[in-house]
Amino acid sequence: MSNEAVDTKITVVALVENEPGVLNRIASMFRRRAFNIDSLTVGRTHKPHISRMTIRVDAGPEYARKIANNLLKLVNVIDVRILDNEPHIERDLALIKVRNDDTESRNTITEICDRYPARIVDVGPKVAIIEMVGTEKFLEEFIEEVRPTGIVEMIRTGVVSMGRGTRIHDTDYQRPDLSRAGAEGANGNGRIV
Repeated sequence: MSNEAVDTKITVVALVENEPGVLNRIASMFRRRAFNIDSLTVGRTHKPHISRMTIRVDAGPEYARKIANNLLKLVNVIDVRILDNEPHIERDLALIKVRNDDTESRNTITEICDRYPARIVDVGPKVAIIEMVGTEKFLEEFIEEVRPTGIVEMIRTGVVSMGRGTRIHDTDYQRPDLSRAGAEGANGNGRIV
């Protein structure tokens, strides 16, 4: 992976309502504007009605504000932050299944894992599974080192990011009282019309 490819990626973090269809609306916004999503990670926060999306986008830093403004126009998006210009921690997790069918490959894998914060989580007679957590760049370096042993299968979670120190991305947003709205506008099947 070239340094130019990494330099064109921006990290966008969005707090969204934990509702069906939100992911589709956000992905559609990126599709309509022809931005490629490099990775997308979604998970619940400490508030069950709010999810946090970390989106790595192949777009130059000049597009960061435009992307944030377009996300904020979407109904279920509560808040958006671009993390590239502030101190933050990023992590990506990979599970890599590598060939492990001879002494040389086993020794090589063990040596490489000793140099990185990687660990072998499963060993079989033909393959081993390695778990590696780190920054995107560090993970790419690790993958290139184990590639000659023979990568059989690989999966990555995508980048998750959080501002350092007191840079807290949270909200006081409360979900509107749906029970009251449902009583006023339900059409008999529980759906609001």
